[in-house]
Amino acid sequence: MTEVINFFIEPYMGRSVTLISLEIVAFFFGIVSVVYAKQANILVYPTGLVATLIAVYLLFLAELMGDMMMNFYYSIMSIYGWWNWTRRQDERLTVNISRTNQKDKIIGLVMFAATVVVTYGVYFFSGVAIGATNYIDIFTSGLFFTAMFYMASKKLENWTLWIIADIITVPLYLYRGWGFLSLQYLIFTILAIQGYRTWKNQLSSRLQTA
Repeated sequence: MTEVINFFIEPYMGRSVTLISLEIVAFFFGIVSVVYAKQANILVYPTGLVATLIAVYLLFLAELMGDMMMNFYYSIMSIYGWWNWTRRQDERLTVNISRTNQKDKIIGLVMFAATVVVTYGVYFFSGVAIGATNYIDIFTSGLFFTAMFYMASKKLENWTLWIIADIITVPLYLYRGWGFLSLQYLIFTILAIQGYRTWKNQLSSRLQTA
């Protein structure tokens, strides 16, 4: 038990109180944001913005360029999603939970590929050495970017991508010594599974009553 505790604590021994505090705040708001996402609640976006903007700063300092770009994109997509989810026509919301169609899937594949290329370019041109974990980071960035786009459009498949990417990210952050973030993504995985079930049930209910 002591070894497990030390594993989480030791990487933080040399970090400032400010950075540790910021990571804890990002951890809290990140969890709250996913809880709201599971409920398809608009508050997913303001709470998510707090978490992602802090994460951008922390990851920039750590030179984790792929993760930093991912969280910067989250911030932009949170603003877009916030607007998109609140759009109304004839007093009714115009964006409802749905499945991806063929066009959505093609857009998703293009977005994934483009994200992988751009993230690699960010690493390459920033002069940061690209190791094995960075290639994993590049791959998961593509998944996360596409998942966030699908979520902003209320596509059920966003949860499938979150689940896959979260599962990969848990051991990745453990390896890098970011214990709180690793724990956060473990919780994200659980919430994403719950979110998929909740959205699927809501979609089924809406289709049955349509």
